[in-house]
Amino acid sequence: MTYTIEQHDSLEASIASGERRVKYEDREVEYRSLKEMQAILRLMKAELGLESKAPQRTLLAFNKGHEQRGPE
Repeated sequence: MTYTIEQHDSLEASIASGERRVKYEDREVEYRSLKEMQAILRLMKAELGLESKAPQRTLLAFNKGHEQRGPE
């Protein structure tokens, strides 16, 4: 199914306001639950390329074999 930015924005606004009814142009959809709405929103984000992909960080730690002691 092809989603639009307007549909995404309407669904997101409805979730934020606690409403289960969403109006898209000349149509109105009533969802069964918040869980269902969130699932559809994830699909919309994926299809529209709106998923936030946080950069991954990798922390490397090296030890040359010396015992490290904390402050006493």
